[in-house]
Amino acid sequence: MPHLRRASFAGDDEVSIRAIRTTVFCEEQGVDPAIDFDGNDASAIHVLVSCIGEPVATGRVLQDGHIGRIAVLRKHRKTGVGEKVVLALVEAARQAGCTRVFLGSQLHATGFYARLGFSPYGNEYVEAGIGHIHMELTLE
Repeated sequence: MPHLRRASFAGDDEVSIRAIRTTVFCEEQGVDPAIDFDGNDASAIHVLVSCIGEPVATGRVLQDGHIGRIAVLRKHRKTGVGEKVVLALVEAARQAGCTRVFLGSQLHATGFYARLGFSPYGNEYVEAGIGHIHMELTLE
């Protein structure tokens, strides 16, 4: 059973978050680590999911409600772990007083975010060589 918790970008949590994001974004998708590790992690709220003690997924939300860096290790995809990460970040943003959350969805993931209530806006764009579109969710 996956265990989700808030994490800090320090100590062992930082090591785990970096390992997951490096595997997913840098190794699998070819994203430059300088783009992924953009200097915003220290001020973000992070979540970390572990399965049997092994860190398997992470994500963050910034103070302005920007959700990002959702990363799930390959063998744990399509298990509901990613949904748990996004929903936990939405709730963290709500608790922090945000009335809206938004993200840049990779084009292949728009259906995933739409199922969680996010709506696309604006035009498609390319970031780190990957097609994206902005999506948002109004919080009540």
